[in-house]
Amino acid sequence: MMIKILIIEDDEITNFITKTNLEKLGYKNIAVALNGQEGLDYLKNNTCPDLILLDINMPILDGWDFLEATTRLNLGVKIPVVIITSSIRFEDRSNAELYSNVIDYMEKPINFEELNNLLANLKTKKIES
Repeated sequence: MMIKILIIEDDEITNFITKTNLEKLGYKNIAVALNGQEGLDYLKNNTCPDLILLDINMPILDGWDFLEATTRLNLGVKIPVVIITSSIRFEDRSNAELYSNVIDYMEKPINFEELNNLLANLKTKKIES
């Protein structure tokens, strides 16, 4: 079962590290968007991913605005989202809980063992459904 992952992150070094580590874990179907607007465009023009890794602080359209836009446009609102951020603000963590599709909140640097466990659970749920 192939899991399709969309990374929405403006930092290209973080994208390289994330994509490389996910590929080492066996995940090959990975797309990258450099801001929330590119993420929305991706959702409009491609088959929906199984998981979105979403940064909060980005130019053009940040993570919160991306989540609001997906809700407003009813675009991929059932896609599980993991927020990946350098923000340690309590407000960000509690704001994430307002979105039913946000399944986890991870602070950078990403713990790839934890992320791999989450992806394995997602893969199991996908096979069962």
